[in-house]
Amino acid sequence: MKRKRLYLSPPHLTGREKALIVQALDSGWITSVGPQLDEFERRLAARAGVKHAVGVSSGTAALHLSLLALGVGPGDDVICSTLTFAASANPIVYQGARPVFIDSDYATWNMDPNLLEDALRRAAKRGKRPRAVIVVDLYGQCAALTDIRALCRKAGVPLIEDAAEALGATHRGRPAGSFGWANIFSFNGNKIITTSGGGMLATDDGKLAQIARHLSTQARDTAPHYEHTKIGFNYRLSNILAALGLAQLAKLDDRVAARRRNFEWYRAELGRADGLQFMPESSDGTSTRWLTCVLLDPSRFGADRERVRLRLESKDIEARPIWKPMHLQPVFRGATVVGGRVSEDIFRRGLCLPSGSALSRPLVRRVSAEVLAARRG
Repeated sequence: MKRKRLYLSPPHLTGREKALIVQALDSGWITSVGPQLDEFERRLAARAGVKHAVGVSSGTAALHLSLLALGVGPGDDVICSTLTFAASANPIVYQGARPVFIDSDYATWNMDPNLLEDALRRAAKRGKRPRAVIVVDLYGQCAALTDIRALCRKAGVPLIEDAAEALGATHRGRPAGSFGWANIFSFNGNKIITTSGGGMLATDDGKLAQIARHLSTQARDTAPHYEHTKIGFNYRLSNILAALGLAQLAKLDDRVAARRRNFEWYRAELGRADGLQFMPESSDGTSTRWLTCVLLDPSRFGADRERVRLRLESKDIEARPIWKPMHLQPVFRGATVVGGRVSEDIFRRGLCLPSGSALSRPLVRRVSAEVLAARRG
């Protein structure tokens, strides 16, 4: 009998989703307003340690609304992490602006603050200050947010923290998604909690929350008829999906504990393998280990990343390369990049292993055995 496919990060339901969705249906609120949506926003804001949260259709939508609120447009530069998913950079182009990509450091795999400082200094000398800095918290780990926020404040540039992959992580005792002028969360199906599809813009800035809420509902003005003085977007999260989010958010701490447990199991199975190293955890905080990621040195391990990935795929085990840096993507060919070698190396050698919060130790052993079996000889 063929084994059931093992996915990278499948949704993990709590058992309460159905009851809360039925409750929302019974209330009659099924669209982009309702008590479940209000409550989900309130609880997420409290969890993130900010004053306001606006539920939207995706993390991408939340990021786009942030740039819209800043008035980013053609001719503007927006700095962004290069080692990330395309959704972190695409909204820059939606607005006709130019992305400037910053390399990672090996300590966190996130944006290198020293390279950011260099980029901001050069921009100041040219008299062209970036309109924003988008820093990504990668694979459940916060970037060097204290340093990056200080650099942005000194330069007078708004900071947007893309914490789409890091809900539940901390940096120096503060929650991920609390360091930016705007903070972005995703509840896509593969995230640590999910609303099937959805996101949140979290902020301490009441005006930003008001603008985002207005623009996310087609920018309808107050009037008995449909009146529009701005172009808006259909970006609001539905009340039904918010009910799903309430069930999921209640189990966030359990999901973080499970992902960190997965990592420890993998480390017990693979930690002694020569030429294999895990994504490091920053000394400044706690990662959720949303995904357990490894770097492979082919000359020492005996197989490169792609050989291991294909071995796992042949056994119906999903594994994925680390994000391909944005400056290597054909769609961003010609974009400015500061550094690049670190993220390119992490992409070339990095692999994400199955990390779902319902993963069992026998399944971790199965994955680990196949990783080791991929070695030559």
